[in-house]
Amino acid sequence: MTHQILFIQGGAAGAYKADQQLVVSLRRALRTAYELLYPKMPHECEPDYRIWKTQIGKKLGRLKNGAILFGHSLGASFLLKYLSDEKIQKAIAGIFLIATPYWGGDGWRYEGYEALALLLSKLPSGTPIFFYHSRDDEIVPFAHLTLYARKLPQATIHALDARGHQLRNHLSEVAADIKSL
Repeated sequence: MTHQILFIQGGAAGAYKADQQLVVSLRRALRTAYELLYPKMPHECEPDYRIWKTQIGKKLGRLKNGAILFGHSLGASFLLKYLSDEKIQKAIAGIFLIATPYWGGDGWRYEGYEALALLLSKLPSGTPIFFYHSRDDEIVPFAHLTLYARKLPQATIHALDARGHQLRNHLSEVAADIKSL
């Protein structure tokens, strides 16, 4: 049986192309037992949660029960926002998040950040959640990982060294966790 993985890219100019290297690494590590879906999100240069929310909803609606959800950077926080706001009808096997911005509190506060605040208690209960963040991330401060660790003590937290925002496009640890589900 092939397992589906929905990968939501980060946001910014060139993010889809940059994150393709993460997808390549994950595909290489997981081989053929997984179907990796990597849709291009609209307006990556000026990401808007309301627009991405519609796309995420459409893509989730096409998944089979037991799919895995994956997000990088802004895409990870948009995915978490979607999961905290919307009722998901299908079983999710796991949620995997890399370099996830934390909005509000001691995290990021930009104009309109309130729209991205999460109701973490509304995330799918019983679904394993994995966070990965490098201490030398040049985009999303490493301290954001600590904020998620405090708010989601049931999550598996991976603090990595010398891997940058893209984890050096090497996702072997992530693939091992996916295979462990």
